[in-house]
Amino acid sequence: MSRLHLTARQQRQLHEQLRTARTARRYRRTLALVEAAQGKPIAHIARSLGVSRRSLYHWQQRYTARHDPAALVDRKGSGHPSVWTPPLRALLEQSLEQKPDHYGYQASEWTVPLLIEQVATQSGQRVSDSTVRRQLRRMGYVWKRPRYVLQADPAREKKARPAPTAPAAGAAQRSALPRRN
Repeated sequence: MSRLHLTARQQRQLHEQLRTARTARRYRRTLALVEAAQGKPIAHIARSLGVSRRSLYHWQQRYTARHDPAALVDRKGSGHPSVWTPPLRALLEQSLEQKPDHYGYQASEWTVPLLIEQVATQSGQRVSDSTVRRQLRRMGYVWKRPRYVLQADPAREKKARPAPTAPAAGAAQRSALPRRN
């Protein structure tokens, strides 16, 4: 591959992107292009950044097609389709309307493992805990430890130690006892 030739404006744009990159991937891709434009060998750049030469060529091709630093941003991958469907979301919402003991669980509050079990029982489809957490976050739920509110003890006054009525009498008794040297 020949050396990457950049105009002064393109170099400024890439250096600005290096300065403001929010992700390590974007920084690495931009740095690779800057170093390639300086004439460093692709094999050396790939080794120093811990990526394959093919990746560097791919990044350079993406950049030179548009001459825009935004071409180095991660694109949403196609991946596999999500297992999370609207019926599963409706099932999760329906489950959250009731306490877990309503469904026969020995718990007073929902946990992620209980929700996974509930969804698997009702739908026959097992989902991961990260999927359930992500869906709960999208639904506006937040996780906090339960705070227990205890009722005041009605017999507290009976259990309280009585206040000493004559502190001087106790002091006189203590001074009358023989002391150790």
